[in-house]
Amino acid sequence: MNQALRRAMADANMTEARLAERCGVDVKTVARWITEPSRIPHARHRWAACEALGEEEQNLWPTAIRSALTTGPNRELVQVYPYRSAAPASLWRSLITRAQRELVFGGYTNYFLWLEQANLSGALRRKAQAGCRIRFLIGDPESPVTAVREEEEGVPLTLSTRIAVTLAELAKLRDVPEIEGRFETGHVSLSVFRFDNEMIVTPHLARKVGHDSPMMHLRRYQADGMFDRFAAHVEELSSRGRDIREGDGGAQA
Repeated sequence: MNQALRRAMADANMTEARLAERCGVDVKTVARWITEPSRIPHARHRWAACEALGEEEQNLWPTAIRSALTTGPNRELVQVYPYRSAAPASLWRSLITRAQRELVFGGYTNYFLWLEQANLSGALRRKAQAGCRIRFLIGDPESPVTAVREEEEGVPLTLSTRIAVTLAELAKLRDVPEIEGRFETGHVSLSVFRFDNEMIVTPHLARKVGHDSPMMHLRRYQADGMFDRFAAHVEELSSRGRDIREGDGGAQA
């Protein structure tokens, strides 16, 4: 038996039929996932199950993770997703929850976080109160870079509108000094999110919005590896960025 899967389904009050529906498979397939632990679902079905159950893939199908492990510098690469939307929302929540020292949200808008993570403001406030440093790196809505990217994406929900959502949410947290925000347009084609020694990196493709972009989950294992290089990139952008409170009379966080 795949006991981890059985427990996760029980904890989520999820029947085989409901999980099958969420994953787009036959109920007999889900039954085999439980009774035949050597059977590894297709990646997209594993991701759908993890999202439905609020679990991480390595907990439910550790064999699938181990088979993908490499040695050398590549071992910092935990998982790759062809689309950011293919990653379970539970992954983001678990990374935020586990972080104790530092959270960096280096998405150009960070808009999706407020939509997909329930009560994110409350979680960030608690993290800050526990001593965690929290930083947002956001695209400048008035920048020509933003205007060019908006035209390229060509979607009704523009970059500046999505940025405005994040600014409004951060304004509610302006009383928390541990939460910082800076404008910088140098990451319009690359989003980096740091959670202590784990990281999500999303390179943005031409004419594609964030959720259509590929995504990498990294974990730091060595000096000057992939993790450290992306971390240095964020620090450089942050150092030359502009505090989002400048010129707004303190309206933002």
